[in-house]
Amino acid sequence: MSISEMNFFQRMLYILQEYSGSLAKGAATTMVIAIICTALGCVIGFAVGIVQTLEPKKKDNLAYKIILRIIKLILTAYVELFRGTPMMLQAAFIYYGASQVFGLNLGMWEAAILIVSINTGAYMAETVRGGILSVDNGQTEGAKAIGMNHFQTMLTVILPQALRNIMPQIGNNLIINIKDTCVLSIIGTVELFFTFKSISGALYTYFEAATVILIIYFILTFVSSRILLAWENRMDGPANFDLATTDTLAFTSGMINFPRKQKRRI
Repeated sequence: MSISEMNFFQRMLYILQEYSGSLAKGAATTMVIAIICTALGCVIGFAVGIVQTLEPKKKDNLAYKIILRIIKLILTAYVELFRGTPMMLQAAFIYYGASQVFGLNLGMWEAAILIVSINTGAYMAETVRGGILSVDNGQTEGAKAIGMNHFQTMLTVILPQALRNIMPQIGNNLIINIKDTCVLSIIGTVELFFTFKSISGALYTYFEAATVILIIYFILTFVSSRILLAWENRMDGPANFDLATTDTLAFTSGMINFPRKQKRRI
């Protein structure tokens, strides 16, 4: 039976059987790029976000204030540029521009990871900045009151709380990156969308191929979101906390438990 004589479901089954290897390779490429670039984007975002929250003090010297001001202006320009332009054009600009302007011939993987990482970093920078600012200022004052310097305060008090606050956005960025890797087909990266174009072009079955790819994208994003939600719940800790269990005074006054937290459904 030729493919033109098959019905819709038979054509989908044919695509799954004949192109299972290409589909698996495309899905794996999509996930690898999304995970690596989300991780690198978080690193970039944390670095940029922390610098953006630095405020010079009156006792700092003038050179430090000027340098910090210039760095913050450059970082603001980076964030606004990459948040304000489409990633597809960024991909074309960086991939083709790197060789023409700088003589740097990037491979597909290097270009893909570079493009998605710096794009994600621009979004994460604002997320981290918001996460740091969301931590109550009393936390900083309390840390300094017990003798912590700025680095210790940021590393042990502010960032752990900020990280928990921005975990949902990190998950959102991973989901977005899984879908947005499709724009990398413009530079020839063989991910899921590139696979769709190859299959539909070979078989002229655009609707069936799109349905198969759509289902695979949904499975990838749904499983990823469930894993991230489970991770968030794990970061929340146990539902009940017993305070001062080894303090003899606690036994005389009874145990103190936090109200049971409402666990989010996975």
